[in-house]
Amino acid sequence: MPITAKDREILRLAVPAFGALVAEPLFLLADYAIVGHGLGTTAVGALGVAGTVLATLMNLCVFLAYGTTASVARQSGAGNHARAMRGGVDGIWLALAIGLALIVVCWPLAPAIVEAFGAVGEQGAQAVTYLRISLLGAPGMLVVLAGTGVLRGLRDTVTPLVVAVGSFALNAALNAWFVLGLEWGIAGSAWGTVLAQTAGAAVYLVVVARGARRLGATLVPDLAGIKQAGTAGVALLVRTLSMRVVLVVATVIATRMGEAELAAYAIATQVWSLLAFALDAIAIAGQAITGRSLGAGDVLATRDATRRMVRWGVWSGTLLGLLVIAARPVLPGLFDTDPHVTAFLLDLLWPVALFQPVCGIVFVLDGVLIGAGDQRYLAWASVWSTVAYLPVALVAAGFGVVALWCALGIWMLARLLTLGRRAAGSAWLVTGA
Repeated sequence: MPITAKDREILRLAVPAFGALVAEPLFLLADYAIVGHGLGTTAVGALGVAGTVLATLMNLCVFLAYGTTASVARQSGAGNHARAMRGGVDGIWLALAIGLALIVVCWPLAPAIVEAFGAVGEQGAQAVTYLRISLLGAPGMLVVLAGTGVLRGLRDTVTPLVVAVGSFALNAALNAWFVLGLEWGIAGSAWGTVLAQTAGAAVYLVVVARGARRLGATLVPDLAGIKQAGTAGVALLVRTLSMRVVLVVATVIATRMGEAELAAYAIATQVWSLLAFALDAIAIAGQAITGRSLGAGDVLATRDATRRMVRWGVWSGTLLGLLVIAARPVLPGLFDTDPHVTAFLLDLLWPVALFQPVCGIVFVLDGVLIGAGDQRYLAWASVWSTVAYLPVALVAAGFGVVALWCALGIWMLARLLTLGRRAAGSAWLVTGA
């Protein structure tokens, strides 16, 4: 397939977005590697439970990034640059408010949340410690989401890459120092991540504030704008909640299978997340390109870009699947796992690899429809995909952790069906600001 100017535009946005997106799962992968070497299997399982809770909370708020990207891109495409930046500022204020609310609500509930996952004893205690400390970084994490959405909407994916790489390097250094050097245990791992995320948020606040002043947009909180940003994100919240239900149910089932199964599933989940964020780089390009082209009223360009991005998704997913298969023999050693965990992990990596091409198409179409502002359909599609997954997961629970992972593949196929059908139609192609 020859690379055209339009393909180069996709890559110009997607390649830096790839680096920024993979930094997020690398935060946790670095934690797993350091905790696995320094603290053992019990701590890895605890990190898996607490990490799933935190990922759920953060992913429920992903509308702060996705919704902001779509709205900023559409307004920018329509030529309303100051209005685009004002919407981004409202999103950041909303992120700060939600982050503080998460601390207030979830801190006292941490033991009950961990117990609901089936983690008890020493593993449960360590999971509570990690979760409570990490909650202090929630405002920073959400500001990073909102700030990233603003810059993506303006088609700047380089700055998020720089911030993500810097935050990852700081996170790895602090985790190694706190866990292996100062011997703070799992609390050290949590503190390292909190400090790194907060530093990244500070950078975004500076960048967005400068951009707002340059375009004449005020930084003062606007209650009406903040409310509008929250209301616009409700459908994306439903979409994300439905998807997180799938991953939480799978984690709960894996927890009840045994400590080794949970540790292997937790590591495989982080590998899958790394691959998912890599594929989502093309979806990020899809959000920005779709929002901007529809804002400018160009339906034909939107269709053409969608077809090109789907092809890039298929090829990228195939390549990533082959890389997982090639790296499969050495991946368990990176986490210093015991023989039982290694055996389960080696089996899990097969379905992780084989479903990557499907994931490539699903993530691209998801990004395109988000960029088009088709959130209501995405919400309903996610609900029906989750309904299709749950009975399959319950049956798979009786056949082991590999069958459980194959149930996740069935879920991705259900998403492919719903998103592909929508993209083939024209109801989502709404033009103008």
